[in-house]
Formats: sequence, structure tokens, C-alpha cells
Amino acid sequence: MNKPLRRIAIFCGLLVLALLVRDNWLQYVRADDLKDDTLNRRVAIERYATPRGDIIVDGKSITGSTTSNSSDFEYKRTYKDGPMWAPVTGYASQAFGATQLESIDDGILTGNDDRLFFRNTLDMITGKKKQGGNVVTTLNAAAQKAAYDGLKGRGKGAVAAIDPSTGAILALASFPSYDPSVFAGNSTKDAEAWQKLQKAKDPNEPMLNRALRDIYPPGSTFKVVTAAAALENGLYTDADEKTDSPLPYTLPDTTTELKNEGNIPCKNATMRVALQYSCNTVFGKIGADLGKDKMLEEAKKFGFNTEQFVPVRSSASNFPEKMDKPQTALSSIGQFETATTPLQMAMVASAIANDGKLMKPYMVDKLQAPNLDVLEQTEPEEMSQPLSSDNAQILQSMMETVVKDGTGKNAQISGVTVGGKTGTAQHGVDNSEKPYAWFISYAKLADGSSPVAVAVVVQDEDAVRDNISGGGLAAPIAKSVMEAVIKSQQ
Repeated sequence: MNKPLRRIAIFCGLLVLALLVRDNWLQYVRADDLKDDTLNRRVAIERYATPRGDIIVDGKSITGSTTSNSSDFEYKRTYKDGPMWAPVTGYASQAFGATQLESIDDGILTGNDDRLFFRNTLDMITGKKKQGGNVVTTLNAAAQKAAYDGLKGRGKGAVAAIDPSTGAILALASFPSYDPSVFAGNSTKDAEAWQKLQKAKDPNEPMLNRALRDIYPPGSTFKVVTAAAALENGLYTDADEKTDSPLPYTLPDTTTELKNEGNIPCKNATMRVALQYSCNTVFGKIGADLGKDKMLEEAKKFGFNTEQFVPVRSSASNFPEKMDKPQTALSSIGQFETATTPLQMAMVASAIANDGKLMKPYMVDKLQAPNLDVLEQTEPEEMSQPLSSDNAQILQSMMETVVKDGTGKNAQISGVTVGGKTGTAQHGVDNSEKPYAWFISYAKLADGSSPVAVAVVVQDEDAVRDNISGGGLAAPIAKSVMEAVIKSQQ
């Protein structure tokens, strides 16, 4: 072989080698990235080539599939009571992708999960069409309906309910909401429906999951965290011990007096009375006396400043890490930069109801193969111990006084012990906008068990400002949710 031919042969060999390297790089190294790339249309085509498996509540599907008019996609997703369940399911759309459980458990629902490989192989051999598996949730249908119906007509708001003993999420409602069915396809009509739901077209943000993704100032509901910090750090050891709480109370290092709402008995009040009447001066001073480090430590034990995955991501609630003394006092009554999701405040109530033990929240009970074999089962998991059993029971007695004789009377349930805390949180610069109405609570049965803890936040723009209160707007919703859970378990 002469020299020019040898050079050509070597050059061609290098080209073939480069091609092989590139081919292996794409097939093995980049395979997963390319498979999951949103621009890879084959992924979407395969996702809707067969009916999706279902998302299950109380043994019944809240999703379905129907044949599609699209030339590429054989099936599209349908939803039963879509607006009520959207904060749980998310959406699966041929044009706009998937979110929440529809996205997180897409592999199970489409039948493409690696754990279904053996079954899919058998089905391929036998000629059987591939099927999707099911996602079985922890949700309680009656509690979800009570939550959603309670929020309707109230403007904006959210509800989160948890089983304190396990962390299982029983309700997760957000209002206003949206129907994922209206943009499940990829037609012009679907695109128009999608555009109408975007923030630019609808400032009420119906697609915002307010139970998990929006954070609000918690107002006086945060005082239960401050009370827990006081008990855990030995500042006060009894619900009926008088506190060192002057009236008026001037914020440390300032000349600004911290005000209470109305003429209420807050001077040197016991923690029970202070929680019953929601004394800002008492709990503000407790926070200042404990200091920011101890308050921050207690808030973090309840889950603040950390994202939660249930498995859908929930935004991190915030308790400020950098504060001076007056800011610490304000943060300790749910003001300054303290902000929280409804899920977080349900976690606070559930930990207190569960004798101080906080269970990790979750809303998927199990994943099923198409033949209903269990592929994965969620086991309850302890997340933290924000307060001792003895201190939790002291705090329970205080919260039960709030419902029996204080601002939470609208949450009373005949034959059931209810503990709660109201809150009316400031909103806007200098509280210029309508405040948020909060209520957190738990129900305790005669046998001492606590089947449900609830957090409700309502932002009612149509309500008369003076009529906005946690006890008036939010407590009745919490009551209906608790009643629904109790009734469903009888």
C-alpha cells in the first residue's frame, strides 16, 4: 500500500473510531438524559400510547384515561372532581408535561418503571398490551371534600390535614383551583384553556398549590411554637404559672409598645390564659427572653426552614435566622419575617397532638403493579421530637382551653376533645390589605387517640375587615374536616 492510500485508510479508521465513541456516548452515557429530555417527543408519545394507571383515594380512582383525537397520542388523561384533587394529583398533559404525583410517579403510571420490567417482558411475549400501575394515596375523600367545600366562596385559601400518629396526609385542598382535564390534550382548545389559567391572565393563580407552595405569615397560630419553646427550655414549667409579662410591654432596645387586640387580661397572665386570649405581649416577651437561638432551634424541630417532600415538594417555611431582640419578639408572635405553609402548621398541630412526636408527612401509601401487587409501601417515619410528652400534654391542655373557653369555640365538636389556636395575620405594608385568617387544631377521641390535625388559612377579600378572624372564618372549616375524618373511621 502506497503512502497516500495508507493515510486515507488511517483517516477513515479514525472516523469510524470517532463514530463508535460518539455512538456509545449517546447510547450509554447520555441515554437517560436524552430519554428524559422534554424535547424528546418519543417520550411523550410513549407516555400516552396506553391508558395511564390511576391515582387512588379510598379504594376508588380519581383519574382515568380516554381515547385521544391526536394523531400522535392514543390516550389522554381525565380527572374526576379535577379542581378538588388538583393539589394532590397535579396534571398530565400531552402538550404541557406533568407535575406532582403525575410526574413523580410517571414511571409507575405509564408502566415504564424498571420494577415492571419482568411483567412488561412477559406481556410483550404473550402479546398483551402494556399497562400502567396505580398510585394509592393516604387521602381521605370525605375530608378533602369538606376542606374544598369549606374554602369555596371564601376567596383564597388552603387546608392541610394530617394523621398525627403516622404523618399520613388526609386532606390537601387549595382554592381557587383548576381542572387538569381541560388542557390534558394538545389541541388549540387545550392551549387556550392553559393560557387562561396562567398568572398573566388570572391574577388569582388557580394553579398555585397554596397548601404546599405558598407561604403566609402565621400570626398568632405561631404562639404554640413559642409556648413549646418556653416549656422545653424551662422558662415556664406549667400552663397555670404566672408569666413575667408587664403591660404595657415595650419591645427591647426600643420605645415601641407591643399592642394586644382588645381589652384582654394579659398582664402577668399564665400561658393558658395568654393562649386563650392570644396575648401578643406575653408571647412576644417569651420569645425575647428565650432569644433567637432557642426560638430558632425549636422552630426547626417542627420543620421550619427545611423543604418537605411528601413526595411532592413543599416550600420551606421560614423562621428568621438573623434577628435583633425586638425582631425576635415579633417573630415569636408570627410577625416580622416568620412565614409558613399550611402543611407546616398542620405538622405543628400534629406533633403536639401526638405527645410531642412529629411524624414525617406523606401522601402516597403504596405503589401497585397493574395486577395490584405492591411494589413499594410507605412506612411511617419519625421526623423529630419538638417537645417532650409531658410538655406536649401541657400544651394540649392550653389549646383545648382555647376551643372550650377562648377564641376557637367555633371548632367545638360534641363528644370530641378539640385543641386549637386561632390567628389573624397581618397582610401588606402596615397591614394595609385584608388580613389572613388562620386556625390550627386537632381532635382527640374518648380513647385518647388523635385521628386528625388540621391547618386552615383563608384570605377573604370580600369579608368586612372587622369580621376577619381565625375563629370566624377558618375554625368552621377545620371543624368540618375533623368531623369528616372521625365519621369516616367509625
